[in-house]
Amino acid sequence: MRAPEHERVDLGGFKRLEIFLGKRKQLGAARHPGLNELDESRAGAREQLQLGCRGERILVCQRIDRTDGADHTDSAIFGLANRRSHSRLNHFDHGNSVPAGKSLASIAKHCRGRRIAGNHEHLYALGDKPVHYRERELANFSDRLRAVWRVGGVPDVDDRLARQLVDDRASYGKAANATVEDSDRRVTHDSKLTALLRVAPLARLDDMSSALYTDRYELTMLDAALRSGRHDRDSVFEVFARRLPDGRRFGVVAGTGRLLELIEDFRFGDTELAWLRDHEVVSDDALSWLSDYRFRGSISGYREGELYFPGSPILIVEGSFAEAVILETLILSVLNYDSAVASAAARMRAAADGRPLAEMGSRRTGEHAAVAAARAAFIVGFAATSNLEAGRRWGVPTMGTAAHSFTLLHDTEREAFEAQVAALGSSTTLLVDTYDVRAAVALAVEVAGTDLGAVRIDSGDLPTLVAAVREQLDSLGATNTRITVTNDLDEYTIAALRAAPVDSYGVGTSVVTGSGHPAAGFVYKLVARTDDDGRWVSVAKKSSDKASVGGRKFAARALTDSGRAEREEISVGARSKTAGARDLLVDFVTEGTANAAFLGSTGTAAAREHHEFAIRELPDAALRLSKGEPAISTVFV
Repeated sequence: MRAPEHERVDLGGFKRLEIFLGKRKQLGAARHPGLNELDESRAGAREQLQLGCRGERILVCQRIDRTDGADHTDSAIFGLANRRSHSRLNHFDHGNSVPAGKSLASIAKHCRGRRIAGNHEHLYALGDKPVHYRERELANFSDRLRAVWRVGGVPDVDDRLARQLVDDRASYGKAANATVEDSDRRVTHDSKLTALLRVAPLARLDDMSSALYTDRYELTMLDAALRSGRHDRDSVFEVFARRLPDGRRFGVVAGTGRLLELIEDFRFGDTELAWLRDHEVVSDDALSWLSDYRFRGSISGYREGELYFPGSPILIVEGSFAEAVILETLILSVLNYDSAVASAAARMRAAADGRPLAEMGSRRTGEHAAVAAARAAFIVGFAATSNLEAGRRWGVPTMGTAAHSFTLLHDTEREAFEAQVAALGSSTTLLVDTYDVRAAVALAVEVAGTDLGAVRIDSGDLPTLVAAVREQLDSLGATNTRITVTNDLDEYTIAALRAAPVDSYGVGTSVVTGSGHPAAGFVYKLVARTDDDGRWVSVAKKSSDKASVGGRKFAARALTDSGRAEREEISVGARSKTAGARDLLVDFVTEGTANAAFLGSTGTAAAREHHEFAIRELPDAALRLSKGEPAISTVFV
């Protein structure tokens, strides 16, 4: 049956929450809009927090009990529609004690991606971050359990509600007390852990796992390796480009932070396993292996925003053959696209000669690629994007005002300009080429005044038109009004406008398609593995035009006395570099745990900062747009 329209949770001394499907509403909690935060003001000797909701119910119960003089935590997840605890979580069932500090985060660790609902077929548990125990709980807020509830009996499979339950995040010195009420029970509790309940908007289950963003042969290789018994051989895989796109002098690494999050989500839950089983992709033994999969190896590589050249080992993946090989498609799909965008965007930024650029290509690519492209362009110095999701998810500044349709909607251009200025202020950017540019510029200044922020030109002979508009604006007293152009620009048209009085550029199709090179040309190759005696063996492909260099690599960039890049030094098997050379490899993942410094908006900002540092090392000739050889040579030492 369809779930109730909404559920209400009465938390007594805590704030009252009213939870709607696909929405969130908070009553009496003005401090943190959008976040249902529990009040910590009530005191008690012992705390236990229990959250319940009616209808198709999910109950999460956490308790610290000191009655026997020791710390214990009971954690359970119940499908209250049938009042039965989930059989797949026997060691966490109500009544079984586990050591304090192993609460919901432990469920996430041990049952990630598996169906835990017992009789309740629609409840899945996905833990999306590494587990940190008591000594690190206060410093690291990444522990979480995401419970995904698919509403049973609803024909529209997209009608799914995601709840995030975040625990172990508060100071142990604070106490609270609460009474939880529902129609069937009344419980009074105490707890030493403060909890946050965040109700997320509608989420698709297929967005929770990246495991099927892969090619079939990755899994059939795994299946065959399991049968041969070679799947557990320690292995080293490497991502590199054999060559740069034709005529390009350097490339830019991008997508690493995005990739690390996707690798964390690379789990095979019941949904993925059922599809693989139904379509007979792999054997039952392989399905069993995949059901417990998470990457437990290590990953190092070039920092995001770093420059690369032919042969640069931009990513090194170390682990068993089985756990590393199945990441190939995901790794290449992210790095090939994001780095292609970043490399093209870096050339555009060089052509702009210090004038700001905005990424505006969302409508020229796929919806997910649009967000990735905005992020990649930002890393190499674009000032903003039109894509709001890139702003929300990655912290990229967003911009945008109006399109031609807004002007066409109104009976006159004056009416459109007046409406826009009334809504956005005189600092807005008015689009002046819907009808007659000269008339529109005069009208724009008349409506907004000489404090008009900018005018945008999206068509015409740009060098001539821009010069005329600048002259007209100055004659009208709008000397500080900027001119931005957005007409199918690429690095070459931007360079051609260098002498024109353009103040900023908006780039669309060209940047999101890599300006003619939509993929960076990266490959993912096995370069070393152990034999039956545990000894390392270098392996390499010898095919004509596709040869690779075997062995685990180390990379450094040799610099001149003036600090300019001179050559890329790649050592094999053991680290070796010229004195003063800059090491290029950093650790992204260690024993399955990603370095948080490279994740999220913080990682994106760090990548942008690093690119500024790296690009300054290039010789001046490297920034030319004409075709040429790589700016520096790659030498194996």
